[in-house]
Amino acid sequence: MRILKDFKIPNFKFPKFKMKELSEIDEVNVDYEAVKKAQENNKKKELKNYEGTHFNTIKEVFVHSSKEFADRTLLLEKTNPKGEWIETTYNGFKNEVIGLGTALTRKLGLKDTRIAIIGENTHYWYVSYMTMLCGAGIAVPIDKELPENEIENVLKRAKASAVIFSTKKAEVIKKISEKLPDVKYFIQMNSEASIENRFVGIEYLIEEGKALVQNGDNSFMNIEIDPDEFKVLLFTSGTTSNAKGVMLCNRNLAQNINAASAYVDLRADDRLMSILPLHHTYESSIGFLYPFGMGASISICQGLKYIVPDLKETNPTAVLTVPLLVENIYKKINANIKKSKKDGLVNSMIHVTNALKTVGVDIKRKVFAEIHENLGGKIRIIVSAAAPIDTKIGKWLEDIGITFLQGYGLTETAPIAALTPDFQTKVGSAGKAVVDAELKIDSPNENGEGEVLIKSKTLMLGYYEDEEATKEAIFEENGERWFHSGDIGYLDNDGFLYITGRCKNVIVTQNGKNIYPEEIEIMLSNISEIKECMVYGKKDEKEDKELIISVKVIPNEEEIEAKYGKELTEEQVYKIIWDKIKEVNKQLTSYKAIKNLEIKHDEFEKTTTMKIKRYAELKKDK
Repeated sequence: MRILKDFKIPNFKFPKFKMKELSEIDEVNVDYEAVKKAQENNKKKELKNYEGTHFNTIKEVFVHSSKEFADRTLLLEKTNPKGEWIETTYNGFKNEVIGLGTALTRKLGLKDTRIAIIGENTHYWYVSYMTMLCGAGIAVPIDKELPENEIENVLKRAKASAVIFSTKKAEVIKKISEKLPDVKYFIQMNSEASIENRFVGIEYLIEEGKALVQNGDNSFMNIEIDPDEFKVLLFTSGTTSNAKGVMLCNRNLAQNINAASAYVDLRADDRLMSILPLHHTYESSIGFLYPFGMGASISICQGLKYIVPDLKETNPTAVLTVPLLVENIYKKINANIKKSKKDGLVNSMIHVTNALKTVGVDIKRKVFAEIHENLGGKIRIIVSAAAPIDTKIGKWLEDIGITFLQGYGLTETAPIAALTPDFQTKVGSAGKAVVDAELKIDSPNENGEGEVLIKSKTLMLGYYEDEEATKEAIFEENGERWFHSGDIGYLDNDGFLYITGRCKNVIVTQNGKNIYPEEIEIMLSNISEIKECMVYGKKDEKEDKELIISVKVIPNEEEIEAKYGKELTEEQVYKIIWDKIKEVNKQLTSYKAIKNLEIKHDEFEKTTTMKIKRYAELKKDK
């Protein structure tokens, strides 16, 4: 995952809310006979998994869904913000994959080679990735935002024989192509160009492949997939000099679909919106392969600044995202509700609708229809993963009628290891171990906290060309492979996982107390005057061995200006935030209290899943 040096959350625009009174909303009269029946049904209802799927390879998924959902829409993409949404059916997608696969293996002779994919989320990224998983070769998804030299290094480390790249990356790829003599072909998305000096257009290849298929060449679809064969190479966090290469197989990816389908009722009429980058396993597995297996459709977001209009235009029913985006949408909507002086009314309606729901009457979507309309009108599920989120945000989503789920995993687990079942939501937890997986806590402390260990069918084959790192991360116990996650957490009595921090982020005080920065950061995120923050241990200049709990804060200038006026001095801003932090300190035990505040005005460096790169920020101080 890369460092997002200039990443900024867009300023989401929502209108003022009018919010009707309950008495003004049609069709909310309570049918007491229905209430009685619902209560009886709830007593009988069992909390059990859905049947789920049982795929062994992604090619099985491809064949199944291409036939079962042939005429249904798979992808919606807009190539111009002012243009129309272009739809691709499952059948159309199938023909492109088979065409590309046939051309790559027969015309270019690239079967079983490593083929890199780099570019923004676009139609041909999906086509390229599926083509690799169905037998063309080994996919090497690359972060499009890596600097030029790091893209070159990744391609060399991966021993890539070909690169499929988007038009936006054309200049960089052409520039480094001369330094990559071992790359046989550079394939450009959205191009019809025939082969010339190692460069060729993907559309040309697809048409050439289709012609071969029409003439009876079925070699691509006849390729048999070994479920446990190395098929995907992904580089994890860090610069490419120290990034680890994660080797995944078809079984790892297919198991994501099996696991998710047992816990979440995703249907063929559902639509996901693709917001996060596809080179990340969270998006490519759960945001693409999973809905593909269910026959659902995917609308491709044009970019962060287009999220709100894209929601309204494509009406997704499910969104996969990360806490930072959810938090910002939550804050903007609630700020507008408050500005409209409807916060009291909304809170009252939350209480009433919650009470009704407990007796089997759910009128939330009707009561909070205005909020739903601003999010496209049809969202029923929001999944947050990659980092902890404030429980009150998940609770608020459930309060307005959206099922809030959380997932947990790493690139090494392809990524899903735990997920909240939609029939047993538990806001605040990271979910429970998915089917055919197991979680346990290593050497738990008095609070039950310890490193999270994972046993799962989604667990990677190992680290690429790094046997030592593989042995450090994976150990065998009774013939079963377990993975050291590096995350700190605990399990409750129902088996739900709660993540409290990262092993490498933990602050250990001189008297042996462990402090997890993430826990304090969630509390600080409730301060409206703070836009973002990072808690860490700073060496005390007087006491060399002791660490001071410190925080770097980016002020929410818009909020501060609205509350305290314009043209405030740095000292005044510092005092405003410090006074708020002191209020949080009162809720913390003394050894966790923040003792040092640093104001920061530039953005934090972040990963693709919008987590702060702590080591990069601390390196600046050094």
